[in-house]
Amino acid sequence: MLATFQNHLDHNLSFLTKSKLLLAISGGLDSVVLTHLCHKLKLNFSLAHCNFNLRADESDADEAFVLQLAEDLELEVFIESFDTEDYANQYKLSTQMAARELRYHWFEDLANQLHFDYILTAHHTDDNLETFLINLSRGTGLDGLTGIPEINGNIVRPLLKFSREQIEAYATQNHIKWRDDSSNASTKYLRNKLRHEVIPVLKAINPRLLQNFNQTQEHLQDISEIVEDSLAEVQKKVVTIEGEIIKFNIKKLLQLSHPKAYLYQLVKSFDFPEFNDVYDLIDAQSGKHVVSPTHRLIKDREFLLLSEITSNENLSQLINSNDQKVQCALGVLTFEAVDAIGDASKSVIFVDKDKLDFPLTLRSWQNGDVFFPIGMEGKKKVSKYFKDEKFSLIEKENSQLLCSSNKIVWIVGRRADNRFKVTDNTQHILKIQLQ
Repeated sequence: MLATFQNHLDHNLSFLTKSKLLLAISGGLDSVVLTHLCHKLKLNFSLAHCNFNLRADESDADEAFVLQLAEDLELEVFIESFDTEDYANQYKLSTQMAARELRYHWFEDLANQLHFDYILTAHHTDDNLETFLINLSRGTGLDGLTGIPEINGNIVRPLLKFSREQIEAYATQNHIKWRDDSSNASTKYLRNKLRHEVIPVLKAINPRLLQNFNQTQEHLQDISEIVEDSLAEVQKKVVTIEGEIIKFNIKKLLQLSHPKAYLYQLVKSFDFPEFNDVYDLIDAQSGKHVVSPTHRLIKDREFLLLSEITSNENLSQLINSNDQKVQCALGVLTFEAVDAIGDASKSVIFVDKDKLDFPLTLRSWQNGDVFFPIGMEGKKKVSKYFKDEKFSLIEKENSQLLCSSNKIVWIVGRRADNRFKVTDNTQHILKIQLQ
């Protein structure tokens, strides 16, 4: 296996031979064998071990084993102890998910602080097959069927093409000792149930199961790349970005051969819990929306609008007469006393400062708001102005009004109010600009 492993590195992962590596080691068979292989090939690596404190004395014995192995091989080792159950309760996670988050967050911190180029984990083909079956049983798209990636950012899995049987054979032949995790024998978890009860039956049916699975994975990954290329072309036709809003043109989307499949690929990374609800927005009334933990997708006439969910706490703020710069949700507002009117625009207005009652208020719009648009006679509802200007629902929500007492001075970045304009009688001119 050593020769095969070296050949795999030389042809597929040659960058590892010139990098500073952090190897995640539990003390179990897979990570211990990976440690010995990397040591034999004289790679530049250190070990990182997590003690999750979930198996009492057994967890401490794993830590002691890793420390001894590091000493025997003269390797640098980092150890971190976690209160995993407390973390799981605090963030309402399963114990397995809590351990995973703690592990990878700590690895990334070590990599950033100590300048490790890559983090190595010891996932192998059997792990990949288990992940494939888990995703398949729960329902998934193409990404779920392509399994565990060999390279994912700075995380590399150099044993992914090797089976558990190959790894154990290498350990036995070279008299390598490792620690057995007693929890792996339990069928309480789905992964263990598949490992002990399902996959052995599949291997008995087809002894070439893992080889065929690896070939299938390669085909699926190739198909995934083709899909990504096709998706990039579709994005050019269907998707536009305006500021922080992503717009999906419904008409153009429906002209595609498989609009539902394309929409799924376009929004999958935003973690909407039920994709059918997303697709149903196409035929829904304007204003209907679905939310994920981080984003909202809303139907607005001919478009689906995707935006990040943000807090509304800071949408109302006071501006004093001596403020020169104010950070707001739309950017930075600057206030400057000037001697004459310059070029006005949507982002620059000039007002009579003496007509303002400080502090000014910067707030979101409300139903019933009325202003007197500069350049027009009479007043107009802000909602009617939004409609005439064809504001999207999200643009309406994100709009801000600069107000003096209860009077609108400016729909910020859009239209000033006639009541505060500079006249021949103005003595103090204030330039207000949105940057």
